[in-house]
Formats: sequence, C-alpha cells, structure tokens
Amino acid sequence: MSLCVASRSLSPSFSLYRLFVKRTSQPAMEKHPQDDADAMKNEAREGLSKESHDLKPSKTISDRLITHLLNLYGSRAMASDFEIYAPDATFEDQLMCARGIKQIKSAFYSLSKVFSESAIVEYSIKENAISPSKQEILIDNKQHYKFLGRGIDIVSLITLYVENGKVIRHEDWWDKKPLWNRQTVRFPLFGRVMEVTRRGTMLATHAMMGFGKDP
Repeated sequence: MSLCVASRSLSPSFSLYRLFVKRTSQPAMEKHPQDDADAMKNEAREGLSKESHDLKPSKTISDRLITHLLNLYGSRAMASDFEIYAPDATFEDQLMCARGIKQIKSAFYSLSKVFSESAIVEYSIKENAISPSKQEILIDNKQHYKFLGRGIDIVSLITLYVENGKVIRHEDWWDKKPLWNRQTVRFPLFGRVMEVTRRGTMLATHAMMGFGKDP
C-alpha cells in the first residue's frame, strides 16, 4: 500500500521530467548569419521602394504655367488662370500692350468676342534659369483662330519672364518677329507711334470688357 502511494506521489515530477525531455530533445532552429544578411537586404529594398513611391517628381515652372496659358489662349480663361501673373505684370503682342492683371484679363477675355475659335494647337517649351528666383520660358507655338468663318494660323514665340514663381512680363511675337518699338525699328519715331497705338487699342478693349471684370 505504501509503495502504491509513493508511486502516485512521484507521478507529477515524472510527468514534468517527460515534458522537459520532449521539449529539449527537439532540434533547435539554428539561425545562420546569412539569414540576417538577407533580412537586412529585404528591409533595405522595401525602404527604397517606399521612398521611390513617396518621392514624386516636382513640376517645373513651365509645367505649372502651360495649363493656364492654354486656357487663356483657348478662350476658356477663368479668374484663377490669371493668378500666374504678378500684380504689375505686363502683356504685349502686335496689337496690345497691357499693364497689370486687370488689363491682361481684358486682353484675353476679349478673344471670345472677336474670334469664334482660338487655341494653341502645337507647342514646345524651353526653360532657362537666369537665377534661383528668375526664369525665362520660351514657348515655340502655333495658334489657330477663326474669324468670320475663316481660319487663321499664326506661328508665334511666347516669352515669359518669371520671378519668384510669378510672370512679370509676357511677350507674344507673331511670326517670331520682335515687337515694334523704339528699340527694334530703324526710325524711333515710328516705333513710338506703334507703342502708342498698342496702348490705345488696349485701353479701348479694357473699357469694352468692363475694365477687367471677370465674367
């Protein structure tokens, strides 16, 4: 009887012993140094992949401006499209010389009043950095207009002078010829007359368009 009791009293220890032997007898998973190296490589790849996904190429100045210019020349300008200009910016082509955003608005809002169609249909862009805060953007382009049912195509060179992200001067040279003024013509008096004529055309257009009032 005592032996039986002794046998039962030893059974819990014996069970723990069997469990210990069973666990320690299983082969341990050895970690090879190469496994650590591979894991580090995978983490590095994942990090680079995440960085390449997060880092999106920033837009250039010309990328940001061209959408607004296409709207301006396409007779679909909105007030927000003129935010590319500095408050005292100028715009000049063979017909008009606008000074300030309100006059520039009148110049482009008037396109839909004169032409049934207007658009830049082809263009290429070259961007020149003058300084960290100043850029010159050259847009070689082809413009299409329809006047009284007749199509008119103009080859043009648009030059934008940009300072601190804003256009301070916008020139549109039709047929890629410089604008007529006192500096570009043989007779300064004739150049002066052309300057006054462009200003007069602009002021008349400005009045007709409600002095730059947004539609």
